[in-house]
Amino acid sequence: MYESCPCCGLAYEKEPGFYYGAMYVSFGISTAIFLMVFFVLNLFVEEITLTMIMTMIVLIVVGLLPITFRLSRAIWINIFENYEGPCNQIKKREFKPNKPPQY
Repeated sequence: MYESCPCCGLAYEKEPGFYYGAMYVSFGISTAIFLMVFFVLNLFVEEITLTMIMTMIVLIVVGLLPITFRLSRAIWINIFENYEGPCNQIKKREFKPNKPPQY
């Protein structure tokens, strides 16, 4: 992931551990996927086994992992930062990378 937005210069890494909250968002997305898989299997398959459910869930969740990862981080940062519009309509910020504290 970029350190800052190439369009507006917004620093994506606000502070160390900022994206830990995105794990909760990812959990919600994964739970929705689990429920959809269960309902679709329940709709189309007469007898559902635990192995069938687990196999389908693992295949779908692992397959969607790159999308879920980026989507949960994007949702998390959008909770704290407002969307300013298209790239050609916003003012570019100065990017200052986080520096570790000097002791």
